[in-house]
Amino acid sequence: MLVGRAVKRIDIREHGSGNAGMTNVIRLVGVPAGILVLAMDMGKAALAVGLALKFSSSGGVAAGAGLAALAGHIWPVFVGFRGGRGTASGWAALLVLSPIAGLAGTIIGILLVALTRYVSLGSISGAAAGGLTLVALSLIGWEHPQYIWFGLIGTVLILLRHKENIQRLIRGEEHRLSRTVGTLRGGS
Repeated sequence: MLVGRAVKRIDIREHGSGNAGMTNVIRLVGVPAGILVLAMDMGKAALAVGLALKFSSSGGVAAGAGLAALAGHIWPVFVGFRGGRGTASGWAALLVLSPIAGLAGTIIGILLVALTRYVSLGSISGAAAGGLTLVALSLIGWEHPQYIWFGLIGTVLILLRHKENIQRLIRGEEHRLSRTVGTLRGGS
């Protein structure tokens, strides 16, 4: 939202998909602005989880910091509780909590966007794959057992925020990433 105002003097939540995330920013403001939004969305979650890991040995505190960053992104207090879908913040928190689970989500997400050109499908599938991988790794003792909460709750939040995208995908009405580099239509 801030990037849209700074570059084009618009509130991106009033244009395109109405979402404050990277995809809508790229569509409305441009690729460099979208990359900046992605970096900022990921940075705030990575910082929250990183600080929790640095100052606490509790896996619950780290998972809670990731969930707090995700909730703060989805429902930001200072802009009327109208934020993004949480994919970038959830992705960054996941990467910091468990690089293996983060890598699994990243590979699945990027692969599906590359194959289908649906950003939303990549976001949904990547979040589910990463979250479920984190749960599995926690259950077998590879990651902290309390990370299960981030894997489950974070995944559900991101899937719920993509409800309209899921419905459009089912109906065959979701917009694809354009073959022209840096041009997007509809979607996430």
